[in-house]
Amino acid sequence: MGKEWFFRWVLVVGVMGWYVEGLGVNWGTQATHPLRPDTVVQMLKDNGIQKVKLFDADASTMNALSGSGIEVMVAIPNNQLAEMNDYDRAMQWVRKNVTSYNFRGGVNIKYVAVGNEPFLKSYNNSFLNVTLPALQNIQNALNVVGLGDSIKATVPLNADVYQSPENNAVPSAGIFRPDISDLMTQIVQFLSKNSAPFTVNIYPFLSLYGNDNFPFDYAFFDGVANPINDNGILYTNVFYANFDTLVSALKSVGFGDMPILVGEVGWPTDGDKNANLGNALRFYNGLLPRLAANKGTPRRPGYIEVYLFGLIDEDAKTIAPGNFERHWGIFRYDGQPKFPMDISGQGKNKLLVGAKNVHYLDPKWCMFNPDATNLSKLADNIDYACTYGDCTALGYGSSCNNLDANGNASYAFNMYYQVQNQDDMACDFQGLAKVTTNNISTPTCNFIIQINPSSSSSLRPSLMGFLFITLSMILFL
Repeated sequence: MGKEWFFRWVLVVGVMGWYVEGLGVNWGTQATHPLRPDTVVQMLKDNGIQKVKLFDADASTMNALSGSGIEVMVAIPNNQLAEMNDYDRAMQWVRKNVTSYNFRGGVNIKYVAVGNEPFLKSYNNSFLNVTLPALQNIQNALNVVGLGDSIKATVPLNADVYQSPENNAVPSAGIFRPDISDLMTQIVQFLSKNSAPFTVNIYPFLSLYGNDNFPFDYAFFDGVANPINDNGILYTNVFYANFDTLVSALKSVGFGDMPILVGEVGWPTDGDKNANLGNALRFYNGLLPRLAANKGTPRRPGYIEVYLFGLIDEDAKTIAPGNFERHWGIFRYDGQPKFPMDISGQGKNKLLVGAKNVHYLDPKWCMFNPDATNLSKLADNIDYACTYGDCTALGYGSSCNNLDANGNASYAFNMYYQVQNQDDMACDFQGLAKVTTNNISTPTCNFIIQINPSSSSSLRPSLMGFLFITLSMILFL
């Protein structure tokens, strides 16, 4: 028995040693055909990912994480923040979504994310008055139930909550955004009082998006011709500069040593001229070795806790920010790796492991019918297909942008057909489409076959998770 335990311990230590210390991922689920939660959890294990950040506290997801040992950040969506201003309601939420999983063999919850980037300028102050009270109530509820020392409430904030003055645009001059400076100071004070981290989402890609004047190489980590000189400190990438601007902003309100957690950082692979596999791989190949080396930034040396965004592509996300929004995953919609990324950051060639036992619909595609004669309704039908299917890969600079007119129609029709689970009626489009068993993908444009819904969503995982939790509570409480 002793030898068996020893070899298991050696195996666990060896697996954990393959990967960047503390590296986490964001697991979003806004997909028409999501992978089964237990499939995703196994994928996390297979890749040695020890931390995951969620955007809710969905029971099927939480049940799948039970017993995994994976550290979890559960979340309260923005549309529930006002409700959390009622302390009793916040306590109910904590009891339902935190304490109910707090037992041996349960879910290893470390953080509660209160909202998600609630102070974005595009929200027009919708959550300005409800975020801090929600944060206070959730943390206080955690404290009351005896979990406040081990589980911390935090607010994932966009990097637009801080800035440097236009006349001194260097990281050392960082301050909080003037219109929310007082509110941010109160939030920081409360986080500090409860030993909770400041959580920030940093996106070098967005520095490039819509700004052709931004120095392209500055979004990556392999050097620039003209680094930013901040009183002798040279910044060669925007990630470090952005992070240190936050360090300075925190210092400006008296909390320069507050722990900082990077809640989201990543690079999309489609939906924009700069969103592609090559740029994503370049970004990660620069970021991950720096995280693995634990060198930190000029103003905050050492370990940085980071969650990559994201784990899996989500074809049902809003594209209001841009078509790229559905393509942030390091894995495709079906859990298969997009590129050979060394997640260890140490050149150990431990590449991504794809999801296992994924079941697909039949090998059939919907394509433009070349025999169609009345094309007057083609544009309307393409618009309809793209309203309910994901056509973001057809946009300018995207992976399927080089298709001809018939190819564009085929792509749109097929995306709708797959979303509709290959229903025969979903491939007609007033006689403009037909089903084919020939793969019509091109070298640069993938015509997908969707996941079989009977295997992607099932009551079985939730039921099994419930039974597991119930049994564990009986055995260990």
